[in-house]
Amino acid sequence: MADHISVAVLGTGIMGTAMARNLARAGYDVRAWNRTRARAEPLTADGIRVMDTPGEAVDGADTVLTMLLDGPAVLDAMTAAAPRLAPGTLWLQMSTVGIEGTAPLAAFAAAHGLRYVDAPVLGTKDPAEQGQLTVLAAGPADVRERAAAVFDVIGRTTRWVGDDGTDGRASRLKLVLNSWVLTVINGVGEAVALAEGLDVDPRDFLAAVDGGPLDLPYLRMKAEAILSGDLRPSFTVSAARKDARLIAEAAAASGVRTDLAAAAAERLRRAEEQGHGDEDAAAAYHASFGD
Repeated sequence: MADHISVAVLGTGIMGTAMARNLARAGYDVRAWNRTRARAEPLTADGIRVMDTPGEAVDGADTVLTMLLDGPAVLDAMTAAAPRLAPGTLWLQMSTVGIEGTAPLAAFAAAHGLRYVDAPVLGTKDPAEQGQLTVLAAGPADVRERAAAVFDVIGRTTRWVGDDGTDGRASRLKLVLNSWVLTVINGVGEAVALAEGLDVDPRDFLAAVDGGPLDLPYLRMKAEAILSGDLRPSFTVSAARKDARLIAEAAAASGVRTDLAAAAAERLRRAEEQGHGDEDAAAAYHASFGD
């Protein structure tokens, strides 16, 4: 069946690259487009056709998968692809676009007769490369089997949370999850920085929580990234800052005060201004020092 499924992947950053590779390795016909073509070129080694335009990528594709930075970037790519999008094409919108970002995309899907599935993912570089993402999905029941043909390759599980992708239910859940992710990332950075400021060995902190209720794998992963200085990105500071902004905007619109999200956004902003925007979000640790 895979040989007969054609998937256009628009956006080959950290996540899109891993998704495209896993789909190609599963035998799918994969075409890819990225705004900076050079970043997509390595995918040719996996048998993926790298296209110059979004339109070339989606031409004849059964499924379009978007994995771009934000809502405007997704809309720009799909608008460019519009002349070659066939009505009935399945659109798996997997970028983190927030609540306000969903409405223009849903309107675009309706205007072009696309079957729209709101499907952001939980996970970063390593889970994406291993096909172990958690897919958060909302969309019509009659497209779920088609969507599963892709989701089951790129993820370990799919959690369907609604029958209407246009209401942003899955994207709302993603914001809730990312609020927790950013809380942990920034909490780790502050704890490590405080330990260093108080002349405490950060590894004594990690040893003290080892195996207890305060311990968790993500704490150790991000602490090790900071302590080793290995800040190769799985989720960049700039992307995290964008998500913090989406969380804060959604919270304000719903009447919820999220002090931690606002603080996270500020720490990420400082880290970005210090030149850490393309490093892993754990680099927000650096915002604890300097102006």
